[in-house]
Amino acid sequence: MGQYSMDDKVLGRRGEAFAAEYLEGLGFRVAERNFTCRVGEIDLIVVRDRLLVFVEVKTRRSLAFGSPQEAVVAKKIRHIRRVAQFYLVQFLRIHRLYADFDMRFDVVEVRLAGAGFEINHIENAF
Repeated sequence: MGQYSMDDKVLGRRGEAFAAEYLEGLGFRVAERNFTCRVGEIDLIVVRDRLLVFVEVKTRRSLAFGSPQEAVVAKKIRHIRRVAQFYLVQFLRIHRLYADFDMRFDVVEVRLAGAGFEINHIENAF
C-alpha cells in the first residue's frame, strides 16, 4: 500500500474536497480535481475571471511533523510545474483555452480541527 495508510488517503481526499469548497466560496470554478497525466497529478485546477490556479492541497491531522506547506519541497514543486506544463500544452493545443490567462501556483493547507477543518490558503506559494 506504500507509505500512506487508507486513513491517510481518505483524510487527503476529504481535505481536497474541503479545499475545493473553500475555493468555490472565493468565486473559483473547479476545472479539474486530481488531474492525472503521464507525468503526474495536480490536486486542483481552478479558474476565476482570467486566472488559472494550480493548487497543491496538503492535509494534516496535526502540526507534529511541521506545517503542511513544509511538505511542498523543491522536488514536489518541480513535479507540479511539469504537470501544469503538460496540462497547459494539452488545453492550449486541443481546446485553445487559457491562452491569455494569468497563472499561479497556490498551496492550501488543511488541518483537522475537531469535527471540521481549518484552512490556510497560500497564494503564489512558488
